[in-house]
Amino acid sequence: MKQLAGVVLALAMSAVVAQSAAVAPVVEPNANLHIEGIPPIPQSLAARVGGYSDFRGHGFADWHPARREMLVSHRAAGSNVAQLFVLTKPGGAPERLTDFPEPIFGGSFDPRGGRFVIYSRDTGGNEAARIYRLDLDSRASTLLSDPDARSGVLWNEAGTHLLIASVPLDRTAQGGRRDQIGITLALVDPVKPQDRRVLTELPGTGWFAFKFSPDDKFLVGLRYVSATESEVWRVDAASGKRERLLPAADKTRASYSGFDFSPDGSRLYLTTTERSEFDQLAEYRFDTRALRFFATDVPWDVDSFALSEDGRKLAAVFNVDGRDELRLFDPESGRELARPKIPAGQISGLRWHEKRVNEFAFTLNSPQSPATIFSVDSASGAVQRWTTADTAGVDPASFRDAEIVRWKSFDGRTISGVLTMPPPRFTGPRPVLVAIHGGPEAQATVSFNNRFNYLINELGVALLEPNVRGSSGYGKTFLDLDNGVKREDSVKDIGALLDWIATDPRLDAKRVMVQGGSYGGYMVLASLVHYSDRLRGGIDVVGISDFVSFLGNTESYRRDIRRAEYGDERDPAVRAVLDRISPLANAGKIRAPLLVVHGKNDPRVPVSEAEQIVHEVRANGTPVWYLMADNEGHGFARKPNADYYFYSMVAFIERFLLGE
Repeated sequence: MKQLAGVVLALAMSAVVAQSAAVAPVVEPNANLHIEGIPPIPQSLAARVGGYSDFRGHGFADWHPARREMLVSHRAAGSNVAQLFVLTKPGGAPERLTDFPEPIFGGSFDPRGGRFVIYSRDTGGNEAARIYRLDLDSRASTLLSDPDARSGVLWNEAGTHLLIASVPLDRTAQGGRRDQIGITLALVDPVKPQDRRVLTELPGTGWFAFKFSPDDKFLVGLRYVSATESEVWRVDAASGKRERLLPAADKTRASYSGFDFSPDGSRLYLTTTERSEFDQLAEYRFDTRALRFFATDVPWDVDSFALSEDGRKLAAVFNVDGRDELRLFDPESGRELARPKIPAGQISGLRWHEKRVNEFAFTLNSPQSPATIFSVDSASGAVQRWTTADTAGVDPASFRDAEIVRWKSFDGRTISGVLTMPPPRFTGPRPVLVAIHGGPEAQATVSFNNRFNYLINELGVALLEPNVRGSSGYGKTFLDLDNGVKREDSVKDIGALLDWIATDPRLDAKRVMVQGGSYGGYMVLASLVHYSDRLRGGIDVVGISDFVSFLGNTESYRRDIRRAEYGDERDPAVRAVLDRISPLANAGKIRAPLLVVHGKNDPRVPVSEAEQIVHEVRANGTPVWYLMADNEGHGFARKPNADYYFYSMVAFIERFLLGE
């Protein structure tokens, strides 16, 4: 009887445990999320992730034209998206200016007194940016651009008019597609939006980086051909007539970027690869039409630069193997003046104050902190922190620094990556998440790991971010190594990386997973096609699954630019290669579990790229988790959506990478 009673009691306890498990609280996805195959996410998982999902930094947008104040982008506590704020002093409390359901990442003050702010906003991540004026007294917004176009904006030097560059969208075209497309440049009075004059129509869509001359008589702009080829053009502000300035000869193939005029308008400062593998600082003289190079002692790219308002100092950011170095130069002589002592990290948004001519500001992103704003007094060398990021109770000292690692690929070429190891308390060979950047003309750098810090600090996962061939930062030859029909050579770099992982005793080659977004999503799928037997799974975020369908469905304003990178699918020989290497065509080889994440409104990589790969891989019987947000575009900008994606990612990693 006692034995029977014990059995009955055990059965009863099992029933109670089963019932408790059945009613364990779960995270309810919001109404904008479409979920397939993802198991319920326990509230306990969300609780474990905790503060790792709530890091909140600050991005520098603009200086006030007269006062020592700045416009910043920030996601406030309790908010879901970034908005604009005014910061009146270092360490002060930001004053909120906007409160929209859509994110606002940047803007600019009215240059003639800071009476209003100009900003852009899209809808649901569709990137159809519209330009608005925000009156600071009433906080009312006025639309300044064509509501049916994607627009960018630039102030003229007098601060009286805006240059609005607009490109039409496919959804406004007959049949939902445009085969011929151009960009309209218009001058608009922001106070009287009806005062609008079309300056010119530019053919094609690769026109960027416009800059007015100091007297506003002309502007220069960049015509982008590919990542390693572009042109500099001058446009007359009265007639709209244009002429090419660079390259001086048709046979020259180089890239140009980052325009800034000398105060007298006689010279144009820029970066170019015309005489180097890397982007170098140069000065273009309009009278002689000649380039003068300086700061050529660093064999790395100048990622960005800014000229002081008086033209006496130039601040430049050098990308040295994924780590940024800030240097000051005398633009007249090219002589280096100083190297400000700032914390290590990635620098962006560099800009000098118009009145305080010795001070410039920037955003710094480091392994130990989310985006933080600093300013530098170039006369005294003093560095001042303006903001402190909120790390939601997570100790910044716990954030791990990174190291640069290198391996040999199939052709003997050296490939590098950024490796972040877990804390020492995790012993033995560590499981690895290989996170592949997008672009492909981008670079993994030593920077803040955001939510990935949870995987590193709490789950003991090593994060390895490779810079496969085709990545920027390693010279224009390296940048072109994956173009067109050479696409799968970059995938072979991942195969060589898997070989290298097996040689490092700190890493577990039997527990490796790949993750990536956009082009990185393609790399995830291609890696699973070739190396499913060596991978525990893959996480494809807004990724390309078939280059032919992608090129046919991406927005027209991007199509020709992407053909320069991936190949022209209208060429039968190129199309045959793209068809052959397509992950969609090879979906039967994907045998490792897959998590696919996409935004319904993505104009770059249409959601159909996700839907078709999910369908085909499922047909194999391979586990596929699918998450789609109907209010997102090329990535998740809203916190509730980003949170659920990360919870799903953690669950996927715990089951397929860390599980037995």
